[in-house]
Amino acid sequence: MKRIATVGAAAVAVLVGLTACAGDAEPEPTPEPVVTPTPTPEPTPEPQPGVGPACPTDHCVSVAVGGDLLFHQGLWTPYAIPTNEAGQNFDFVPLLEGIKPYLDRSDLAICQMETPLAPVGGPYFGYPAFSTPPELADAAKAIGFDVCTTASNHTVDQGTEGLLRTLDNLDRVGIAHTGSYRAEGERDVPLIVEANGVKIAVITSTFSLNGLNAEYDWQVDFRIEEPRVDPERAIAKAQAARDAGADIVIGVQHIGEEYWSEPTPGQAELGYQLLDSGLFDFVYQHHAHAIQPLENHNGKWILFGTGNLISESAPPENQVNNEFLLTRVQFAQQADGSWVTNDVSWVPATNTQNGVYKWCSVASDAPQGVCQSPEFDAGVRERTRATVDLYGAAEAGAREWLITQE
Repeated sequence: MKRIATVGAAAVAVLVGLTACAGDAEPEPTPEPVVTPTPTPEPTPEPQPGVGPACPTDHCVSVAVGGDLLFHQGLWTPYAIPTNEAGQNFDFVPLLEGIKPYLDRSDLAICQMETPLAPVGGPYFGYPAFSTPPELADAAKAIGFDVCTTASNHTVDQGTEGLLRTLDNLDRVGIAHTGSYRAEGERDVPLIVEANGVKIAVITSTFSLNGLNAEYDWQVDFRIEEPRVDPERAIAKAQAARDAGADIVIGVQHIGEEYWSEPTPGQAELGYQLLDSGLFDFVYQHHAHAIQPLENHNGKWILFGTGNLISESAPPENQVNNEFLLTRVQFAQQADGSWVTNDVSWVPATNTQNGVYKWCSVASDAPQGVCQSPEFDAGVRERTRATVDLYGAAEAGAREWLITQE
């Protein structure tokens, strides 16, 4: 019909033209000159190197990751304060402030909120059913964390109330979170945050709830049926993140054998499976309370164990519980738009300085001075180096993070 109507309109135009020729024809008007606008050139993109190490391309982003924030009474008691105007009863910033310079040299920083947060004023509990002072959320934000994963074997130690209270406190201070959820359906939505113009997805899960059950299956990234880990679900969620526009996807698992310095076969299988899916750019794991190796797997990196981020001192036979690892991974955008790992660096730390609980770097450049003693600090550093490099990380390019040289 449209074609016929168009042809009919053309015929009418011809007849009108013939009739005009039969009488006194008027001169045709001179056509106006056509001005073709000059196209405005696209502006050259501004370089976005990020705040990590030197960027080899025009756009980089760096991500710092730490292990379990694990609080027992001996750790929180020294940091009690008289109730202040904000209603706070603890100030954990002095405990954790040594981490801040490192997080300041990263575009995105991710922590692991190992334990549920208590109501203001308590009660507070340590092992086995934790309930940690909520002021920890304030300190985590103050030192520079942007995201916290919340799936762990202790997520439901205080039931639904503790789970919700933890999320409420993270929201209150402005820390994004994933791993435990308020409502059905939220578990299926990947967390995507933006750092230095890059969309980064964080996908996490836990292998255990310590024999407890969440009130609802969807409250925690945890698989009820054996085996407890669920790589297929993580991979599906990574695909959803890619479909939603994520440039980089990071996988985080709470899994491992406590106080072991090497991954179990299950840990390794899970990490490799996620990287081999082609959907993840970096994978790391925590829960073992011990530092474990870094490995380059087919061009991408996996960290098998972060150790704790902070903890109360354990007995000498569990010295690994008192040694920590903070790791930064930088990604550089290539000419084709893809992202490639450009730099991997790590810093060793311990939990005491001058006889007081305090996160303290024992890196070779000693940015915070002596932590426990020169000999002790060197022992932690070299044990960490040996563990981190056990699977050839140094040969593949991983290095100690010397912040005083940046």
